Amino acid sequence: MSTPTPANTPAKNDSIVSMDACDLSRHIHTREISCLEVLDAFHDQIDRLNPLVNAIVARPERESLRDIARERDTQLLRGQSMGPLHGIPQAPKDIAPVAGMITTNGSPIYKDQITKNDSAANANVRASGAIFIGRTNSPEFGLGGHTYNPVYGITRNAFNPTRSAGGSSGGAGVSLALRMLPVADGSDMMGSLRTPAGYNNVFGFRTSPGCVPHGPGEEVFFQQLSVTGAMARNIPDLAMLLSVQSGFDTRLPLTRRQDDPRKFNAPLECELKGKRIGWLGNLGGHLQMEHGMLEISEQSLSHFNTLGCTVESAVPNFDFEQLFQAWMTLRSFAFAGEKAPLYQSDEKRALLKPEAIWEIERGLKLTGPEVFNAAKVRTAWYMELNRLFKQYDFLVMPTSQVFPFIAETHWPKEIAGKAMDTYHRWMEAVVAVSIVGLPTLAAPAGFNAEGLPVGIQIIGPQQADFSVLQMGHAYDLASQYSKIRSPLLNN
Repeated sequence: MSTPTPANTPAKNDSIVSMDACDLSRHIHTREISCLEVLDAFHDQIDRLNPLVNAIVARPERESLRDIARERDTQLLRGQSMGPLHGIPQAPKDIAPVAGMITTNGSPIYKDQITKNDSAANANVRASGAIFIGRTNSPEFGLGGHTYNPVYGITRNAFNPTRSAGGSSGGAGVSLALRMLPVADGSDMMGSLRTPAGYNNVFGFRTSPGCVPHGPGEEVFFQQLSVTGAMARNIPDLAMLLSVQSGFDTRLPLTRRQDDPRKFNAPLECELKGKRIGWLGNLGGHLQMEHGMLEISEQSLSHFNTLGCTVESAVPNFDFEQLFQAWMTLRSFAFAGEKAPLYQSDEKRALLKPEAIWEIERGLKLTGPEVFNAAKVRTAWYMELNRLFKQYDFLVMPTSQVFPFIAETHWPKEIAGKAMDTYHRWMEAVVAVSIVGLPTLAAPAGFNAEGLPVGIQIIGPQQADFSVLQMGHAYDLASQYSKIRSPLLNN
């Protein structure tokens, strides 16, 4: 039995967990910090803060992970590095499979399910030397923009634990903000990377479909709405994780062979003077917004001016109610196709939350012409965005229509006095991107008077993933919002 390494001092722990992920990787590879010291520092940070927010769940036995960290240190002594994430702790989202770990999908149906294989993206992360120290919490099947489920409970906001962390990558967003992870993975169908990024003052990147392998599964040809992406506290860290996650996978026909993961290692600095920004705002008044949300988001636009960009209001010429209805049709169609077997079992249906049953029942009633007509609306909206991108280099709009709400609330039933007719209508701000798969970065945009974070979406043309990151990096350096730390870190 190996002799335990003495525990790090609190000061050293704080120094390690506060490092940017790129710096942490460099310090590990130069052996200024051991992988074991890194693991212990993050374990101690999780022990200290996770009880307040419930972001990381299903943690393996600590000593077994320390054995892995020791092996990572031995590899470096031999001059062997597995990659940028060598020895770096990760906690994959509890939706994407990880071999040897429980993947519950936030559902009691799968609460004891030990996965046999990694998802494609998690396999890439594992191959790069990461140490899986748990899972980040997610709502049941990723449904809804608030992270709670009957298996692990509620995940709470990093800046105010009485409030929602967003979702579905809520555990990931909180873990980053509280320095319990250096970088984090996530997935995004309807804002699942972007809402928690905005709610926790970090970055979340919805990649173009095919940039990062998403799956595999039984529906590889229908994986057009949901994507796998990355979250981080700054853009260089986010790009580093993407360089590991991304790439072609023969099992996934929508991944792009021409994409070289090394492109995310290219310099982020570039000339942005003269770039044109179209501010979508509340889509010409269509989106209901909580008082103050739009105003705070608009104030962040001044940082684009600082970069030499021009910003002007852009109102698309489109029927946004028709767009939302098309989105709901395509979403229910995809969800019902995958989850109908659970609904058809009386025992399993009794364990599904009402929103899951609503989606499945709605999807099962759809006709072929209804799905086809929704696809036609999707195409028309894509063409309208193509028209806008002839005028603008990037589009910007808020990540959310409401500030982080009380954590015990399942979802906002009304905004500014207007009732929400579905459990996800309050998230309509993210639909414009999700339905056509544009690369979109959720970025910090300030705080309201209560100290609750606000975010914006920086949207680029199709497959312009790296250009969006370059703009996001410059915006981050100009705004400095991401440097604002949670008050919980001072406890």
